[in-house]
Amino acid sequence: MSKVLIIIDIQNDYFENGAMELAQPLQASENAKLILTHFREKELEVVHIQHLSLAPEATFFLPNTKGQEIHESVVPLPSEKLIVKNYPNSFRDTGLLSYLKSKEITEIVFVGMMTHMCIDASVRAAKDYGFDCTVIADATATRALEIYGQSVDVASVQTSFLAGLSFFYSKIISTAEYLK
Repeated sequence: MSKVLIIIDIQNDYFENGAMELAQPLQASENAKLILTHFREKELEVVHIQHLSLAPEATFFLPNTKGQEIHESVVPLPSEKLIVKNYPNSFRDTGLLSYLKSKEITEIVFVGMMTHMCIDASVRAAKDYGFDCTVIADATATRALEIYGQSVDVASVQTSFLAGLSFFYSKIISTAEYLK
């Protein structure tokens, strides 16, 4: 069984004063950094995913902006794979699947942002492709949402999406549990 850490969209626009600020992104990124350090120490595979928004109506992750850059907490090493995506699903129109297959990966550990969007889409796709998935809950971040004129607080969004993934798609654990 071969394992990879996939770090999704921990980019500047999600942090304080960014174009799409999330709730507690720094805390999530620090936990992601702990997981990243663990993978580096064990010399395990690491893949960084960076989102670039190409849609004309996009307001964040715009190409050639500070906001689209990967946050300083998880900057890729030259030896680590970087995949650029343009959709929430990290597998859509990228070389991610073929790269993972070339490395004979069977298990994926996910950290990153946003839980309700790119984490959700990528984890579900990974499971559908046959990978065993783990999401490090406190190394992900999201934001409050709204539907039918009703506000959904950030804790409810985070809990609901992680609960949905835990039903079939992924094991959900904390940074401390994973590193134990």
